[in-house]
Amino acid sequence: MGYQRVAFLLALITVVGLAVQCNAGVTSTYRRRLAASVDMPLDADVFQIPSGYNAPQQVHITQGDYDGTAVIVSWVTADAPGSNTVKYGKSKNNLHLSAEGNVRQYTFYNYTSGYIHHCLLQNLEIDSTYYYAVGENDSVRQFSFKTPPAIGPDVPYTFGLIGDLGQTYDSNSTLTHYKANDDAGALLFVGDFSYADNYPNHDNVRWDTWGRFIESSAAYQPWIWTVGNHEIDFVPSIGETVPYKPMSNRYPTPYSASGSTELFYYSVRRASAHIIVLASYTAYGKYTPQYQWLQAELKKVDRTQTPWLIVLLHSPWYNSYNYHYMEGETMRVQFEAWMVQYKVDVVFAGHVHAYERSHRISNINYNITNANCLPVPNNNAPVYITIGDGGNIEGLATNMTEPQPSYSAFREASFGHAIFDIKNRTHAYYTWHRNQDGNAVAADTMWFTNRYFNPTNDS
Repeated sequence: MGYQRVAFLLALITVVGLAVQCNAGVTSTYRRRLAASVDMPLDADVFQIPSGYNAPQQVHITQGDYDGTAVIVSWVTADAPGSNTVKYGKSKNNLHLSAEGNVRQYTFYNYTSGYIHHCLLQNLEIDSTYYYAVGENDSVRQFSFKTPPAIGPDVPYTFGLIGDLGQTYDSNSTLTHYKANDDAGALLFVGDFSYADNYPNHDNVRWDTWGRFIESSAAYQPWIWTVGNHEIDFVPSIGETVPYKPMSNRYPTPYSASGSTELFYYSVRRASAHIIVLASYTAYGKYTPQYQWLQAELKKVDRTQTPWLIVLLHSPWYNSYNYHYMEGETMRVQFEAWMVQYKVDVVFAGHVHAYERSHRISNINYNITNANCLPVPNNNAPVYITIGDGGNIEGLATNMTEPQPSYSAFREASFGHAIFDIKNRTHAYYTWHRNQDGNAVAADTMWFTNRYFNPTNDS
């Protein structure tokens, strides 16, 4: 009996020790008032159609080249093709430059889109404010944007982050909070746009309302797009067998500028950051185009010029919520070793409708002959951040795995947005803002130290 009691106590101590080790992170005690996340009605003021015949609507911009000296301007006209011309210049009263775009339409089941325009503005001066106008006659609309500073290691720059936005009242709160944090020069969007696929026959009218909803931000700063599962829109039952049809017609990316052959994975450089966008739902197995492109792109990264290496994808590789659990596992197995090898600073994902930040960890040592199958601390590894908490119609993910895994530093089931503020080559300040806080209040913060120039134990 004595031996059995000692063995039991040793086993109990071991279990308790493991539980303490696994529960090293913080699960926020904040409890958001749980309520249904409801889409705003079609007559909501944020969906208002601009006045005037054939007035441009759903105006948005994204980066148009590799280094930030070009912008793609997109808009929709409802009644007729109208003009494809963008007039622009550095004075709002003297739009002396112009560029010609193209126009397209698409059909989806019983829906026909408006006339979708895309126009590339090239050879822009760095660190400059440009004004641009689209439309014609009495329906001209004018907007502005600022180009990024020249590429360089100590160039400060601020990015916003939103994922899984949708078009609910909570989505409106997220976007309103984000716009109040007006330091960001560009927004990194980690997928799941309109959630039109939650409606019968993937009602594409909800793509139009979403485009008008985000215009108040996306017309004035580039949104860097990551594709999510809600953009697939593959519905053979109603004859829709071309994946990504609405998204690919409406939201271009500069994929060819980085040597990619597909819209959904690409890379851009902006100020002191090199941003790699991956596609969770496009083939990424060995020797696929995405695999080969990423392998080549990582070799091209010059940390002496763009020290901050940021990766965007949709389905998270590390996730301690009981939603979409391990859906990103096969991509993690395929690419995680490269994230460590090239010392990626941070990986942002969406998909899970909550917030979570990891420590710097990796799980790359497993092979069939050993038992090294758990994440371990690794100072060369990225921090993994899930920010799929934009506010969409499917609501929050509130069910978490317990105990909290040791790799998870902070998690909270709330809607919100984040800011990644690069200070110089060695430091960046990250903040996550829940919607229920005042605009200036951050619910989670972290000082990042750069993996190339200053690889301290920051997480």
